[in-house]
Amino acid sequence: MSLDYSKAQKVIHWLMAIIIILDLNVAQKFGGNMELWDRLESRADHATAGMVVTFLFILRVILRYLYGAPKLPSSMPSWQVFSAKFGHYTLYLLMAGLIITGITMAGFASDPIVVFGVDMAFFSHNQNNFHLIRSLHEFFTNAIILLIVVHICAAIYHHFLAKDDTTSNMLKFWKTKNNL
Repeated sequence: MSLDYSKAQKVIHWLMAIIIILDLNVAQKFGGNMELWDRLESRADHATAGMVVTFLFILRVILRYLYGAPKLPSSMPSWQVFSAKFGHYTLYLLMAGLIITGITMAGFASDPIVVFGVDMAFFSHNQNNFHLIRSLHEFFTNAIILLIVVHICAAIYHHFLAKDDTTSNMLKFWKTKNNL
């Protein structure tokens, strides 16, 4: 266990958070009525953001493996320690599920989904497979939204009520005299 997250881990965490929030706003449009050109453009934007998140996610997992995470406060009750670890690993599993189902769903799409010049609709179009995988993708999306809300609530709790370093470990990008 390290004393703090590396700067790269912090940057990746916040970049992923921003991109995921923006991408959720793009994705929520899919449920409404849209012109075909707007739907195709929104899908391409959504898929591009997803590929960027995929790259950042892979980096994040590698850095977590190499550098670990700061030790949780010794004053933290065991149920919170379990919840924190369970929550983080579940977030990682859900992100992986979103990535896998997103890429697979794009593969079965009837219309081209172009990301960085590559058409992601690489399988033969299959409406049944597309809808099945889409329902899994939406489940992972809803589950990750719920966990993100819990994650934010836990961060607020630790920062303002518990007043421990759990949240500040991800907020501080600089070293202070007390944190050399």
